[in-house]
Amino acid sequence: MASLGLNLDEQKAVDRFRTQVVEPSMTALVVLDFWAEWCGPCKALTPTLEKVAADYADKGVLLAKVNVDEEPFIAAQFQVKSIPTVYAIFQGQPVADLTQARSESQIKALLDQLLAKLPIQPGDAPVQDIAPLLAMGAEALAGGEADRAASIFSQIAEIDPVSGAAFGGLVRALTALGEFETADGVLAALEPELTNDPEVVRARIALDLARSKPDHGELAALEAAATVPGNMAARLAYAEAAFAAGQRDDAADALLAMIGEDREWNEGAARAKLLQIFEATGLEDPWVASQRRRLSLLLFG
Repeated sequence: MASLGLNLDEQKAVDRFRTQVVEPSMTALVVLDFWAEWCGPCKALTPTLEKVAADYADKGVLLAKVNVDEEPFIAAQFQVKSIPTVYAIFQGQPVADLTQARSESQIKALLDQLLAKLPIQPGDAPVQDIAPLLAMGAEALAGGEADRAASIFSQIAEIDPVSGAAFGGLVRALTALGEFETADGVLAALEPELTNDPEVVRARIALDLARSKPDHGELAALEAAATVPGNMAARLAYAEAAFAAGQRDDAADALLAMIGEDREWNEGAARAKLLQIFEATGLEDPWVASQRRRLSLLLFG
């Protein structure tokens, strides 16, 4: 892709494309997916491409994605007129248009044909960077697409079987789906060195908290009991149940109120529960940062 006469933004776009697509394609077959957030067919195709790329990773196949709204210059260079548009790239050049292949079997059949013809040595292919895939899984989970998130994290775990982030994400996705026994199985099968990984610990805490999820009637009863003056145990039970039910604001409000009233009650149980919720949610989460500020103001003025 020529870079002469480009403005600064276009040059940056070319540099990103060179790093993410051209350089990996020197030794691997890159499946290049042009997509956009507003494109329904793109979202339908994405899980299939992710699965195929994971299945074919050991054959030298990588997946790269280009958001046409964020990279219009790159899309223009490929004369993308509709999306999804999918190309196979080898040594910096398109070698096949995969756009019409929408099913897993169709995509795999085309890749098999290409791999039989191209001089790709899987052992020489670059190790797939799982960071974009982890971000993709986290985005799916945050967006309520727990099924898709579980699929993504499962595929990442196959690519990198020592990734605590992948297994932690998988357990959190299974927890969101209510598949507690499956999540337990994932945790039980972990290699010993992964059991104390921060992401795995976080996922285990989230799983333990989710087990106590009450139905609507139970939550209402716990909330009513929590209004009885001085009944701190009931307020703690309500906070835990509210978080398990997805009402994390209510849970935090209840716990912070308890801390403000008597921070030493039951050896600081309310603060310990709040910190456990922070850990389960993820310390990098903006909601946690906001609640931590509230806690700090409460404790230190």
